[in-house]
Amino acid sequence: MQVDPIHIHKQSNLIADYRNNENNIGHFFDYRPFNNFKERLNDLAERHFDRKQLTDVLYRINQHWDAPESTYHNIERLKENNSVVVIGGQQAGLMTGPMYTINKIISIIQLAKQQEAEFKIPVIPVFWIAGEDHDFSEINHIFLPETSKMTKHKILQRVFDKSSVSDIHMDKTHSSQWLNELFEQLKETQYTKGLYETIKTCLDKSATYVDFFAHLIYQVFSEEGLVLIDSAHPEVRELESKHFVQMIEQQPEISEGVHAAYSQLKQEDYSLPLEVESNEAHLFYHKNNERILLMRNAEGDWVGKQNEVLLSTEELITIAKEQPNLLSNNVVTRPLMQELLFPSLAFIGGPGEISYWAVLKPAFGSLQMKMPPVVPRLSITYVDRSVEKALKAFDISAAEAVNQGVEGLKNNWLVSKNDPPVQQIVDEIKQSVDKAHKPLRDIAQELRSDLGELADKNLQYLHGDIEYLEDRIVKTLEGKYAKELYEFDLIHNALRPHGGLQERIWNPLPWINEYGIGFIRDVANESYSLKNDHYLVYI
Repeated sequence: MQVDPIHIHKQSNLIADYRNNENNIGHFFDYRPFNNFKERLNDLAERHFDRKQLTDVLYRINQHWDAPESTYHNIERLKENNSVVVIGGQQAGLMTGPMYTINKIISIIQLAKQQEAEFKIPVIPVFWIAGEDHDFSEINHIFLPETSKMTKHKILQRVFDKSSVSDIHMDKTHSSQWLNELFEQLKETQYTKGLYETIKTCLDKSATYVDFFAHLIYQVFSEEGLVLIDSAHPEVRELESKHFVQMIEQQPEISEGVHAAYSQLKQEDYSLPLEVESNEAHLFYHKNNERILLMRNAEGDWVGKQNEVLLSTEELITIAKEQPNLLSNNVVTRPLMQELLFPSLAFIGGPGEISYWAVLKPAFGSLQMKMPPVVPRLSITYVDRSVEKALKAFDISAAEAVNQGVEGLKNNWLVSKNDPPVQQIVDEIKQSVDKAHKPLRDIAQELRSDLGELADKNLQYLHGDIEYLEDRIVKTLEGKYAKELYEFDLIHNALRPHGGLQERIWNPLPWINEYGIGFIRDVANESYSLKNDHYLVYI
C-alpha cells in the first residue's frame, strides 16, 4: 500500500488560512491546530469530569452494539483521572456512510495513538454519533459505481416527520430488500458471501439506523479501542441534563458572542456554512416526534421558529432537569455539550465543521471553558489498480485528476484522434456555406421580407444537415475508441465523482467487497500527518 500526500487546490480561504496558522483566523480559536496539546493537557487538569457516570453509560450503550473487548478496555481506562479523549463525530450513515466518515475515524484513532505515545497517558478515540439529527434524506442512500457513473441506491422507507434518526425504527422489509439489491450490483469475490452475511447479521440485530451504523463500525474497527456514543440516547440525555440548564441560563451570552464572531468573520470575507441570528436559542425542543428549533422573543420567552411552542425560561429549565429527552443541541451547542461530557484533548473536524467552529470561541468562554484544539481530519482518495493503470496509460497524474477531473483531457484526446479536428472542419464548412449562400439571402430579402426569412431558415437547415453529419462522425469516433473513453470515465468516476472529492460520494462497500474488511485496518495502520491537505492511498 503506497501513501502519497498531495495539495488540494480549491479550499475555502478559512480552511487554507487555518491550516497555515494565519493570525487573522487563529484568534478565533483558543489553540493552534497542531502543536498545543501540552498546554491543553494542563488546562484540562483544572477541570472536573463525572467519569464514573459517563463510563457507566458508555459501557451499557456499547454492550447493546456488541462492542469489541478493545472498546471496553478503553472505557475502563477513561475512568483514570489523567485520561483524555480525541473526539469527532458524524451522522449515522448507511453502510457507515460516505468515505469521509471512515477517514474521520482513522484520523481520531491516529491522533489518539500519537498523543498517547507522546504523553504516556491514556488517550481514548471517541466517535460521537449525531443521532439527534433529523434529516433522514441525508443518510437514506449510498452511491455505488456503475459502468461510468455513480448510481444512487436509496432505501425505500419513508419518514414523514422530523424525528431524530435515533428514533427512526428500521423497516426490515425495505432494508433487507435494499441490501439484496446492493449486493446484486457487486461483483462476486472471495469476500462477498461472508461480507453479506456479516452485514445482514448487523441489520437483523439493529432496531434503528444508529444501531446499524454502530454494529458495522465495530465490524470495521474491532481492534482499535474506538468508543462510540449516540448523542440522542436516553441515558446520554440524562447525563446532559445539568448541562442543558447551564446553556439555558447562559443563552444570551452564548448567542450574542456567537453572532458577534459570525459578523466579524463575515467582515473579514470568510465564507461560513451556517447562518446565525442574534435571537437564536441554539437548542431544539421535541414535540410530537419533531424537533423544533427554539428562538428568544422580545419578552425573553423561548418560542419555536414557526411559533410551534411557547415556553418561559423557568419552564425550560424544569424540562431540562426533569425531561432532558425533550431537548437536543444544534450545531452551536453540540460542541459545548461534547466538551462538558468529555476531557477532550482534541476535536477532529472536516472543513465545514472547522468553519462553523470558528464562531464558537465566545460560546465556550461563556461556560468558562476553552475550545479544544480543532484538528483537520484526514482527507483521502483511494486509487485502485484499474484506475492507476488507466492514469498511466494516458500519462495523467492522480493529483491532477483529483483536483481537476479528466473531462477536459478526455475531450481533447478524442479531438486529437482526427486531424484536422472534426469541429474545425465543420466550422470552416459552415463559414464557406454562409459565404456561398449570402447572395441568395440578399436577393430573397430584396424581393420580399417573408422570402428573406425563408432564406434564413434555409441556411439553418443547411447548418443542421452539417451538424447532423458531425454528430454521426463523433459518435462513430466514440464507438471506435470506446475502450479508451471508458477508461477516462473510470478515472473521473473514481477520483472526481460528481465534480468533487471521492470521499464525499463513495461508500467503502465496493472496496471492502474487493479487498476484505482488513483493507480499512491496513489503511488505518499507515502513518499520516494531519498537517497535509490530502492523501492518495494506492490499494
